[in-house]
Amino acid sequence: MKHLPNICTLANLFFGCIAITFILDAPSFLTTINYQDFSPVLGSEQMYLGSLFIALAALMDVLDGFVARALNVSSNLGKDLDSLADVVSFGVAPSMILYKFLWRAYMSEPGALDTSVLVLSPAFLIACFGAYRLARFNQTSSQQKQYFSGMPIPATGLIVASLPLIEWYSGKFNFTNILTNRWFLYALIATLCFLMVSKVKFLKWKAPGSGIAAWWPQILMLIVLIAGAPFLNFAVVPVVFVIYLICSLIYRYPTLETGV
Repeated sequence: MKHLPNICTLANLFFGCIAITFILDAPSFLTTINYQDFSPVLGSEQMYLGSLFIALAALMDVLDGFVARALNVSSNLGKDLDSLADVVSFGVAPSMILYKFLWRAYMSEPGALDTSVLVLSPAFLIACFGAYRLARFNQTSSQQKQYFSGMPIPATGLIVASLPLIEWYSGKFNFTNILTNRWFLYALIATLCFLMVSKVKFLKWKAPGSGIAAWWPQILMLIVLIAGAPFLNFAVVPVVFVIYLICSLIYRYPTLETGV
């Protein structure tokens, strides 16, 4: 039983690898009708499945912590294994999504065929900054804490994973123009990287205090998620994370202990 949390962590890594496979397998090519104007095509089904497997990896990430606390087991091996799995599932896999999205954004512009792979490489900053965030976490996780210092990498992974779902299952809203804008994608990458390595206090999923009043941010996010999903579909995901950021900034923490 003591190895059950590690099994969940390995499942997280396994799902992250499958997500990368689906994302890489998404066909990306140029199509034309008149042999002069070209339009980029990005396979939606594979990207959609890649996003779902990132979500499954996040579920396993939550489950391994829950099981470890329930069984009262912990080890340095488990901590390091969890970080390695998170780099893949919430760093590399989301980076691949952004790489594909940047490719499509550039392919929509004149002179697309001359685009260098270097202009697409900022997508992998998500993996790099995420790895730094996890390394910092491992160095300070033994301290008592009531919050995260910097946005957790699973949150970053889920935000990016929601992008293909937002575009292809957006209902009456059309987000294609935004998601095919390279400057929006660059700004998103920069923002997520900054938030991960910043010292901004982010709420833990478990309330730091006791009583229903301590849980108001989680309750608010749950209400927004349930109420907004029928209208925004998957676009509700980044909305919830914006609320998560705002709540984290204004929340009054009961102690002055250092976060991780």
